[in-house]
Amino acid sequence: MSRLARLEGSARFLALVKLANVGLVLIWGFAVTFVFVRVLPIAEFQAFLLLVAFGNFTISAEFGLTSIIYARLRRHWLNDGAGDDDDGGFRLEEMGVLFLFLGLLVVGASLILIVALALGWLSTGLPLLLLLFFLSASLNLPALLAKRALAAVDGNFLWEGVDCARRVVTIGLLLAMLAGMDPRLSVALQLAVSIVVIAYAISHVHRRLDMKRSHWLAFRVGGGHVRAHYLRDIGASAAFTVSDIVAYNAPYFTIALATSDPRPMLIFDFFFKVSRSLSMLVRATVEAALPRITRAYHAGDRVRLGQLLGRALGAAMIFAVGLSAVLLLAGDRLFTILFDGRATIDRADITFIILALFALTLLCVSVYVQAALGRFSALLARSLPFLAGSLASAPLALLLWPGRFDLAFLGLYALALLAVAGLHLVSLRRLART
Repeated sequence: MSRLARLEGSARFLALVKLANVGLVLIWGFAVTFVFVRVLPIAEFQAFLLLVAFGNFTISAEFGLTSIIYARLRRHWLNDGAGDDDDGGFRLEEMGVLFLFLGLLVVGASLILIVALALGWLSTGLPLLLLLFFLSASLNLPALLAKRALAAVDGNFLWEGVDCARRVVTIGLLLAMLAGMDPRLSVALQLAVSIVVIAYAISHVHRRLDMKRSHWLAFRVGGGHVRAHYLRDIGASAAFTVSDIVAYNAPYFTIALATSDPRPMLIFDFFFKVSRSLSMLVRATVEAALPRITRAYHAGDRVRLGQLLGRALGAAMIFAVGLSAVLLLAGDRLFTILFDGRATIDRADITFIILALFALTLLCVSVYVQAALGRFSALLARSLPFLAGSLASAPLALLLWPGRFDLAFLGLYALALLAVAGLHLVSLRRLART
C-alpha cells in the first residue's frame, strides 16, 4: 500500500487535513467581508451582499447532482463496478453530462447577472468587479463535482491538498486589495487560480476511472443514462436543494423587504457566516468518516453504522460547543471588527444564534450522511418544515415585535431549526436500526 493510500485510509489524519482546509475556507470567507467592507462604500457593500446571496443560490442550484453522483460512483467504486450494467448503475459518460450541466448553470446565472446590471436591477458603480467575483464564486460548482468525484474514488487527500494551495493564494490576493491592488485584478487572478486547480483535479478523476476523452463528450449516451436512472433521485434531490437554498438564503431578501434598517441584515449575515463556519467544520468531520460509513451501510452492518454515526455526531457537537464559547466570550467584538463598527450585536441576539447552531449541527450531520447514501426523498420530507419556518420568520417578527425585529426574527428562525433537528434525529435513529 502506498503512503498516499495509507494517509487516505486514516480517518483521523483525513479529518485533520480537511479541518485545515476548512480553516482556510473560513479565513477566506471572513476575509471577503473584512476586505470588501473596507474597500467599498456601504451602499456598494449592501449590493455586494445581495450578489453573495445570489451566488449562494447559484452554487446550490446544482440540485444535489454532485451528491447523487457521489452516491452512485461510491457504490461503483466499492463494488469494483460489479452489477452496474445490470441495474442501471454508474457509467463513465455521466461525468461529462454533469460537467456540461454545471458549466451551463454558471453561464446562465452569469447572463442573468449581466442583465440585472445592465437594466439597473442591481444598482452598483462597479459592475465588472461584481461580475468577476460572481464568476470566481460560481466556479465552486465544477470544483464541487471534482471534489466529490475524487472523494468517491478515495481521493480525498489529493483534493484537500490542492484546494489548500488554492485557498492560500486567494487569501493572499484578497488581502492585497488592502495594500492597494486593484480589486478587479485581485478577483480576476483568483478566478484564474480556481480554473487551474479544477482542471488539475478533474485530470486525476479522469485517470483514476481510466476514462477516455470520448466519455466526456458522449452527451447523448450519458444524457440517456441520466434520464433513465437519475430522474427519481434528481426530483427528490432538486426539490430538497431548492428548499434548502430558499430556507438558508431567503432571510436576506425577506429582511430587506421588512425593514430598511441595515442592522438586522448585518446580524443575519453574521449568523450566516458563523453557521457556514460550523457547517464546514461538521462537513469536514463527517466527510472524514464517510468512507467507513458508506462501507458499513452498503455491507449491511447496522451495528457498525450506528457506532460511526454516534461518533460523527459527538465530534460535530464539540465544534458547536467551541464556537458557542467563542461567541459568548467575544461575539460582540467579532461583530464590531467584521463590520467595521457600523452596527452592534447584543447578548440576546447571540443567545438565539447559539441555540440555532446546536440545532444546525445535528441537521448537518444527518444531511451529509443521508445525501452520501442517496436518501434524498427522506431529506426532502424533513426540509419542508424548515422552509416554511424560514420564510415566515421575518414577516412574523415584524408583526409580533417590530421594536426588536432582529431578536424576534432570530428567535423564530432558531425555533424552526430546533424543530427540524428533532425530525433529523429520528431519521438517523431509524437509519441505524433498519
